[in-house]
Amino acid sequence: MKLFKNILESVKPHFMEGGKLEKMHPAYDAFETFLFVPDHTTKAGSHIRDAIDLKRTMITVVLALMPALFFGMWNVGQLHFTAIGEEFTLMSAFIFGALKMLPLIIVSYAVGLGVEFAFAISRGHSVNEGYLVTGMLIPMIMPIDVPLWMLAVSVIFAVIIGKEVFGGTGMNIMNPALTARAFLFFAYPSFMSGDKVWINTADGVTVDGFSGATPLADLASSGDSGYSMMEMFIGMIPGSVGETSALAILIGAVILLVTGIASWRTMLSVFAGGYVMGLLFNLWGANPFMEIDPLAHLLLGGFAFGAVFMATDPVTASQTNRGKIIVGFLIGILAVLIRVFNPAYPEGMMMAILFMNVFAPLVDHYVIGANIKRRLKRVN
Repeated sequence: MKLFKNILESVKPHFMEGGKLEKMHPAYDAFETFLFVPDHTTKAGSHIRDAIDLKRTMITVVLALMPALFFGMWNVGQLHFTAIGEEFTLMSAFIFGALKMLPLIIVSYAVGLGVEFAFAISRGHSVNEGYLVTGMLIPMIMPIDVPLWMLAVSVIFAVIIGKEVFGGTGMNIMNPALTARAFLFFAYPSFMSGDKVWINTADGVTVDGFSGATPLADLASSGDSGYSMMEMFIGMIPGSVGETSALAILIGAVILLVTGIASWRTMLSVFAGGYVMGLLFNLWGANPFMEIDPLAHLLLGGFAFGAVFMATDPVTASQTNRGKIIVGFLIGILAVLIRVFNPAYPEGMMMAILFMNVFAPLVDHYVIGANIKRRLKRVN
């Protein structure tokens, strides 16, 4: 690391005020503070001095995503080899999936950071750190076969319309990664319908009838996902790379909770809301989709991934403790509600989270108002 430090120090004068590349200072600052702890402190405004900065927080989230990412890469490979009836090893399956996933990650970061750098340079401020996580989340919730140009367009939309127009990281009202997915869902529904997923076979032939939420699509039509609870928990099922393995997602959740990055109130309440809604539908039982085990709702599709990595977004989630419980519970309820009453769109987690992103400030408003009234009564 000393070598990188020396290189950065040698070129630093060119990016400082009066240097030839003065306007590019935000880009230089982004690389320097990403690799090394910043050597400057806050000089104005209210602030909290702590041993961790925003970049380190985001990197922790990226590390928590790794179990789901690595398992998802392997799962893409094992589905491919299983479809063509060919034997495979752990490494061969992982390499196959990695080669399919890496282009998505590269395009996501290249395009997204390019937009971030452009806005930072034009506005003359530091590069926002939030895209470190968003850049990984977007390809993990997309179909593995999404065209790269579509991914690039959705990333541009998410960064500009979903975040930068509101002022950048910390100011956006909706989750940028889900904004990208929602854009593709409504702009190119044939790729995001949620009723089939690409599984590559020999000679360029593909196996149809699978989906990013294939088990959910099967549940919507017949009430049977075709997979056991253990298969759903481990994640050996079709789906987007990040959403298949509840076990890998659970490992990521532990990392986020132990490090204090995410709120347990939000996570727990999302799962509780989904489970309660599933139980209520079991009592009703008007169609096969209402009669499935409530646990299936928590294990299939993007429910677990959304509960751990999307609903807990500190910017778009509720800011009060009671609000986190309320918003999380409503997300779980809405996700299952959308799945059951809209079989044409079996995956409801995206819409549920985006909907509650919009209403989270309103929930906080009433929670804070109730706290104020309660304390005024004590004074009286």
